[in-house]
Amino acid sequence: MTANEDQIKFWNEKAGQNWTVLQERMDANLADIGDAVLAFASAKPGDTVLDVGCGTGATSLALATAGAKVTGLDVSRPMLDLARSRAIQAGLDISFIEADASTYAFQPEFDLVFSRFGVMFFDDPIGAFANLHKALKPGRRLAFVCWRTAPENLWAFTPLAAARPFLPEQPPPDPNAPGPFAFADPQRILSILTDVGFHHVETSKYDGVMRMGSDIAAIAAQTLQIGPLSRAIGEADEATRAKIVEAVRAAMAKFKTPDGEIAPPTACWLVSAVKA
Repeated sequence: MTANEDQIKFWNEKAGQNWTVLQERMDANLADIGDAVLAFASAKPGDTVLDVGCGTGATSLALATAGAKVTGLDVSRPMLDLARSRAIQAGLDISFIEADASTYAFQPEFDLVFSRFGVMFFDDPIGAFANLHKALKPGRRLAFVCWRTAPENLWAFTPLAAARPFLPEQPPPDPNAPGPFAFADPQRILSILTDVGFHHVETSKYDGVMRMGSDIAAIAAQTLQIGPLSRAIGEADEATRAKIVEAVRAAMAKFKTPDGEIAPPTACWLVSAVKA
């Protein structure tokens, strides 16, 4: 098995296809966090930027619009196809590479290695970040955002809890396994980044909300297509899925704001480090 083979398969099949279909909705969901990490990264006009796990291109487009010279990298062909189309439509000159960031033969040509939720899925995170370290020019910066713990992220935890009575009993997850919450522990982040040669590693909390819209039925259905619940349900039959959707609808309704939007809490780490 090659490095990250399971993840590459996952993001080229169900997950990648679902993200492309739901791209506009997902961009809206993650807009606040995207704005926060873009401001945190503070790319300057003319900077060369590697956008790791660029997905359908939202952050690559934003970085390029700000004047950076952007290379977006992802393992998901369907997501990259949409990212390329969006860049062309926007008239932005962005390079996109279909590759695994943990093994791609980088040269030290980037001023910034950036990621919005694209670095938590490596089988070998130490090897992957050692490889990303090679992509930076000396003295340049890594900046990314990752999720904190699942219980702090009610956008994910609440649907899972609502669905649990309808799912087979599952073993406790390995907190360090590749997945959305693999970097919930800031000490693990510090250890990995310092081990591969980064300096001045800093983590800061970002707390916000995921703006999921007002269509509660669509929101409940989305949780079965993208996110931790989509993996947990596996091959559940249609009757079980229908029960889960109803349970999730009821659970997510408690996050309705006065203007009718469903906006559950999010909890992230903003992480930066410097190559000596």
